[in-house]
Amino acid sequence: MPSPQEKVDVVLIGGGIMSATLGAMLTELQPDWDIRVYEKLDYVATESSDPWNNAGTGHAALCELNYTPEDSNGDIDLEKASTINQQFHHSRQYWSHLVDTGVLTDPKSFINPIAHVSYGRGDKGRDYIKRRYETMVRNPLFAEMEYTDDPATQAEWLPLMFEGRGPGQVNGISRIKQGTDVDFGSLTGQLLSYVADKGATVRTSHQVTDLERASDGWTLTVKDLLSHETHRIGARFVFVGAGGGALPLLQKSGIPEGRGYGGFPVSGIFLRTGNEDLVARHQAKVYGQAAQGAPPMSVPHLDTRVVDGKDYLMFGPYAGFSPKFLKKGRFTDLPFSVRGNNLATMLNVAKDNTDLVTYLLGELAATKKARFEAMHQFIPSIDPSDWEFIQAGQRVQVMKKDPKKGGVLQFGTELISSADGSIAALLGASPGASTAVPIMVNLLKTCFPRQYAGWESAVKDMIPSLGRDLADDETLLKELTEYTDRTLQLI
Repeated sequence: MPSPQEKVDVVLIGGGIMSATLGAMLTELQPDWDIRVYEKLDYVATESSDPWNNAGTGHAALCELNYTPEDSNGDIDLEKASTINQQFHHSRQYWSHLVDTGVLTDPKSFINPIAHVSYGRGDKGRDYIKRRYETMVRNPLFAEMEYTDDPATQAEWLPLMFEGRGPGQVNGISRIKQGTDVDFGSLTGQLLSYVADKGATVRTSHQVTDLERASDGWTLTVKDLLSHETHRIGARFVFVGAGGGALPLLQKSGIPEGRGYGGFPVSGIFLRTGNEDLVARHQAKVYGQAAQGAPPMSVPHLDTRVVDGKDYLMFGPYAGFSPKFLKKGRFTDLPFSVRGNNLATMLNVAKDNTDLVTYLLGELAATKKARFEAMHQFIPSIDPSDWEFIQAGQRVQVMKKDPKKGGVLQFGTELISSADGSIAALLGASPGASTAVPIMVNLLKTCFPRQYAGWESAVKDMIPSLGRDLADDETLLKELTEYTDRTLQLI
């Protein structure tokens, strides 16, 4: 095997929010390390981190109903919601730290205040939203939540959705004004610019095609997609943060921890409008309830988006199925990901999720008329000429081994690392980007245990609530919320 042409400390594969966050952290914690970032596309943040490829909700479990499941007794489980909310607090604190240190100079270029609203239709939907509100408002993390089933108040809060509705309709909505909209594309670009300014090399149109074990880490084969030249580079540590492209590279690494994993790709379409009259009548992100058999990421929502300083509305997603692992991927991505060690897992997932596959194929075949009819649940009066269809990013859900079922489909993210900590890969989707900061802190602890002892004080300066339960410390919660609100210009 030929020797690598150069050696660096860290290689980050993928130019999205995950690599950007890890790169920014390592740049501050270990400024003497040589960092290299490789992105396959012409620009960074053009797959899942692009603002039009995700909902930008700033997932804090304020409005997403799949984070607050209801049991057979009607009780609401807040465990997942509490965890995700605190993780987003960590992200906000880290971004505030970067504003304080001058790394990020204009918070409104990536984060803006937008109310988060949950919406239930009919008696059953209203009752669930009310029980959810009554449970959540007792937790300090969600104490600012409001609820109403009064039509006049609903029209005041959400005029585009509720003004002019006929009599006799039953709806319940809860609202937290302190929600946010996040442009993860803008944030990613700013973080990678900072990393590059501090000495890292960020190379676009470069694809990592292979990686092999070396005595002191890994040797990667990298192809320049413009010149078609190939070179080899050595790295002590490799992070695979390539979104849907992470699974194939994890498989090529051959680490035993990656065996048995598969990917289930889900595509999506949104409707978007920049009509100023419509946008002015809807300043919120409103999440409804999922259809029977729909994946959590397919929950319908009508969102205000702020991209490049302009407000838009976005509705969707209309889910579907494509075998591509990336929006700009290949139709062979899914079949080429099948291995002897994950075939049984994937077959068991397919067996147990036939209703999901049927649902996704049905969504894929839906007509434009049917898609506009689905939006009628949110907006009673629609002029299709105001709206355009846009293709959302691909989401590759994790399929993993399970001792009871043989294989399960997991909706979330999973960090997989080698026993020696020399390589890590991130698989999965939502809430992904919103929890990039705590995910990367977990990576630092797992892959750099010796160095982390020396970094810990600095990490806690970045994220003051790290290791503390904000739900049990209302004073700290108030202080840090006020700090991040002020620093990120959310008030």
